[in-house]
Amino acid sequence: MISVAEALERLFALVQPLAAETVPLAGCGGRVLAETVYAQRTQPPFAASAMDGYAVAGDVASGDVLTVIGEAAAGHAFDGVVGRGQAVRIFTGAPIPSGATRVVIQEDVERSGDTIALQDNLDSGGHIRPAGGDFSAGDPMIAPVRLGPAHVALAAAMNIPTLPVRRRPVVAIMATGDELCMPGEAPAADQIIASNNFGLKAMLEARGAEVRMLPIARDTEDALRLGFGLAKGADMIVTIGGASVGDHDLVGPVARDLGMDTSFYKIAMRPGKPLMAGKLGDQVMVGLPGNPVSALVCGQLFLCPMVDVMLGLPAAPPARRTAVLAADLGANGPREHYMRAVVADGQITAAGSQDSSLLTVLAGANALLIRPVGDGPRAAGETVEYIAI
Repeated sequence: MISVAEALERLFALVQPLAAETVPLAGCGGRVLAETVYAQRTQPPFAASAMDGYAVAGDVASGDVLTVIGEAAAGHAFDGVVGRGQAVRIFTGAPIPSGATRVVIQEDVERSGDTIALQDNLDSGGHIRPAGGDFSAGDPMIAPVRLGPAHVALAAAMNIPTLPVRRRPVVAIMATGDELCMPGEAPAADQIIASNNFGLKAMLEARGAEVRMLPIARDTEDALRLGFGLAKGADMIVTIGGASVGDHDLVGPVARDLGMDTSFYKIAMRPGKPLMAGKLGDQVMVGLPGNPVSALVCGQLFLCPMVDVMLGLPAAPPARRTAVLAADLGANGPREHYMRAVVADGQITAAGSQDSSLLTVLAGANALLIRPVGDGPRAAGETVEYIAI
């Protein structure tokens, strides 16, 4: 068995960033920017008013009376020049008229017809947003970056209508086992409902992959060969179950018969020891254990970082955080343990049961508490590491 860290290194060696494609800006949310792009204009493109009020020229003081000579609104600039003793009614976002040096907010003004009187509470602010205060033409949006709402809005403001983004990796998921049937079907007395494939699909799609969920493959070589055939064209094949060494665990032998170059098999971790990976031609193949928690924990630790690399993001393990133990923990054994846990108010509490078949425990967790190999007993109040989920 190899360590989690070594397994992740070997998995990273199996994948590489995918090609870029140009996508209209409206479809770029959640995608990964493949190449640095540059602003096509300055924002704001002119000095603009930050408040509703009056644009005035030179020094003014409480008690001054000014003549209103026009109006400026967003999208409607005042074409004249503001001189001393004059003012232009102005609204937020409107261009500052030529000659104006500040904006007096409307709350500090009393208007009568075409004149305004500046009140005693006159503030000292200029209330002008300078041209280029946000960004200037030629400023970069640096790749790679996962494009959130603010990035998409920024690209739009930069007048960039399309963006080069990484192609979404296509992941084919194949659940295996005679014991499985699909949700909504009537299971036989000795069957269970397939759940791992649905959980992994949701996980990987949220990470940016395009997921193809294949039909359940029964525990025969012919069924598995058919499943692998249906996965043609995918960048990654993920099998669930059948990866151990029992009489009915046929995924490994069939994959090897089909030409898989195995990278590793078995990891010193809980849950998820029977995990295999390799290359099947141009496709990456990862065989996950069948227990629901094991499969989803392995998805979090291994598949999501692999998808990140394929999207052009840095190769990195899931980020680790720290919290204080809320209760004592016994010693850990010879495998790195990822315990389902809940973090709240800076404290972390491990679930009472760590059985790898209990989806209710995983669904109620928001963290994986990390126990290193051979970690001794831990007392409440000690600091431990965890991964947020």
